[in-house]
Amino acid sequence: MQSKEQLINDFSTLISFVQSLAALDEKRWLTPIQEGKWTTRDIIAHIMLWDKYFLEEAIIKIVDQHPVTVKHLDFDQFNKNAVIYAKGKSKQEICDMAIYYRAKIVSHLKYLSDEEFFKEHIVGDGNKFSAYSYIEDFIDHDTHHINQVKKFLATS
Repeated sequence: MQSKEQLINDFSTLISFVQSLAALDEKRWLTPIQEGKWTTRDIIAHIMLWDKYFLEEAIIKIVDQHPVTVKHLDFDQFNKNAVIYAKGKSKQEICDMAIYYRAKIVSHLKYLSDEEFFKEHIVGDGNKFSAYSYIEDFIDHDTHHINQVKKFLATS
């Protein structure tokens, strides 16, 4: 099991990755990474909106010692909405918001005691949620998407 500090450090690497996209030209920002796949814009907006959701419905609630309201959502619909959202936003807006929400989560996580970080909360739909398991899952999620984008950018 990784330490809280190592997990938070790994989770924060998305920030520097998104910062590195600032110099990306619009054509590559808006080109699907593969036939029938999302664009880099869509991927970053997707991650950003999940961060916003978990920040508001879980992380802030844990910090404030309120009931965690995160619940299982229709992932496909959430992701479709992220793509629609992205169409109306500039690269700068999406990147700025992605950095903002990830940095907010990281700062809140650092504030949590180890006990609070690892504590399992029973949420409204009866499932368990902990900051630890969320971060662990989303590091893998981030890595998957970062590798997709890096592979695309290396070959385009």
